[in-house]
Amino acid sequence: MIADALSWMLLVIGGLAGIIGGLGIHRFPDFFTRLHAAGITDTLCAAAILAGLVLQAGFTLVSFKLLLIFAFLMLTSPTASHVLANAAMHGGLQPLTGKQGVKR
Repeated sequence: MIADALSWMLLVIGGLAGIIGGLGIHRFPDFFTRLHAAGITDTLCAAAILAGLVLQAGFTLVSFKLLLIFAFLMLTSPTASHVLANAAMHGGLQPLTGKQGVKR
């Protein structure tokens, strides 16, 4: 019963992280802040949802497969965010600094 409650709590936290990440992508002013919102919440969202699913599955082959997906996402998602930011910098896109991004 405790594992079930913890599992649902992790699933809800993961879902909320995904929604908050979507709002961040919509609201932030430039590419780099949007990329930060997407990268951080994508990793947190996937980690929480996969952890909740592992608790739901118990000790089975399904939980092992979920852990492999988790490892793959933890290696590739931050790397992809870094590569995108690096490519944008090399492409000449500069981040907004100071009051450039503030709209009144």
